[in-house]
Amino acid sequence: MNARPHPSAARRAALVVTVAAAALAAAFAQPAATLQPARGELVFVSRQMGAPVEGRFTRFDAQAALDPGQPERGRAAITVELASATLGHADVDAELRSAGWFDVARHPTAGFRAESIRAAGAGRVELRGPLTLKGRSRELVVPVTLSAQPGGATLASGSFSIRRLDFGIGAGEWSDTSLVADEVQVRFRLVLSAAPGS
Repeated sequence: MNARPHPSAARRAALVVTVAAAALAAAFAQPAATLQPARGELVFVSRQMGAPVEGRFTRFDAQAALDPGQPERGRAAITVELASATLGHADVDAELRSAGWFDVARHPTAGFRAESIRAAGAGRVELRGPLTLKGRSRELVVPVTLSAQPGGATLASGSFSIRRLDFGIGAGEWSDTSLVADEVQVRFRLVLSAAPGS
């Protein structure tokens, strides 16, 4: 004969489940801060025949919800419009949008989504998750420094490197890394507004 749980034990178990569910819901209901585009920048630096070449994306959006006390409960994501890539020259920018480079007709956006966030020292967190670019995804670890800004905003800044050939960026003769280096550094400064009600 199977023993039935004591009614008080069943009530305690139900209470534990209810409290756990409420805590989980609160974590995911944390309001997300939104990007202030005019105050941010997203820069990429490559080397062409040994010389640094700097470009930038002018249109991107980011959202984040980060509790400095419990960063592992946070979330963060960024979406970039690849057609906004510019090196400051119209003909070069048109080439960047072509199939051999960003192929914006087929892949208009790139995105990164943090699947885990952990503390990495005072004012710093480490985001880990996939970067999806030109239909390919690669795992990234992105170190981020957080600092308070006037009006309750937060500045998130940092840098990381990718290998462009992992994403099929630069086809044909441009796949030669003696012409354009494989490694590309990405630097970002993102100003996020205070979340509503915070």
